[in-house]
Amino acid sequence: MGELVRVRTRHPEAIAEAAARRVRRPLLNENGRLMIVAADHPARGALGVGDRKLAMANRADLLERLCLALSRPGVDGVLATADILDDLLLLGALDHKVVMGSMNRGGLQGASFELDDRFTGHRPQDIERLGFDAGKLLLRVDYSDPGSLSTLESTARAIDAMAERRLPVFVEPFISRRTPEGKVRNDLSAEAVTRSIAIASGLGGSSAYTWLKVPVTENPDDMARVMETSTLPAVLLGGDIGDSPEDQVAAYEKWRGALRLPTVRGLVVGRSLLYPADGDVAAAVDTAVGLL
Repeated sequence: MGELVRVRTRHPEAIAEAAARRVRRPLLNENGRLMIVAADHPARGALGVGDRKLAMANRADLLERLCLALSRPGVDGVLATADILDDLLLLGALDHKVVMGSMNRGGLQGASFELDDRFTGHRPQDIERLGFDAGKLLLRVDYSDPGSLSTLESTARAIDAMAERRLPVFVEPFISRRTPEGKVRNDLSAEAVTRSIAIASGLGGSSAYTWLKVPVTENPDDMARVMETSTLPAVLLGGDIGDSPEDQVAAYEKWRGALRLPTVRGLVVGRSLLYPADGDVAAAVDTAVGLL
């Protein structure tokens, strides 16, 4: 950590230099599958894992877990915000990896403006300039919150800008609503996930470079019907699956079934692999890779 701070203080240009010499790879390898580790949660103020409210707050610990995950066979790359990707570039951890920049992080967890999710992260021009491989954005649609309209419009323009640069963009759509206590909850029913996929697939002037990042439905048996909504390629997201070994095993089984579907090309999973209930990051990552 001391060396990272020293380089950032004295040689900030080292980040761009590290990006320029990074050894790149195609988005998909020979088997056409993707295994991406996600770590873009902190920039939204979402630091919790299960009942550990600040689990992701220690940056040295997070970077150590990320470097371990990226070193495991079958892990294709990482999804993160600029601060984390800059650290990983300086650490030399991104050669031969898919690098995905997280684009909209303005909808802070628990904020009154959470669903007016501004694009405060990577811009398309940043992803292009740094030689990264893709972008990712979150699209939560609450029919009772006008902030969702702003997010919809800015999402469409981001898709356009990425398509102009021939850069893939992974759109993570949800139908969401607030609880009586004001917390945003995503609806994982088959109907809601179907509707969110339909909305996301039609955004922008071209869908040529659009991928979907979708959850497994409450009833995993519904996934085959839900994924018939679009021909866009998709990856499954992990989310916060709970804080027990039993929850972890249940998540693996849900992913296993959905990964057999024709449009599903892989996994993008974060907290459940980086902070598994038993603490064994390597084993959790290896198990997820095995599902592919």
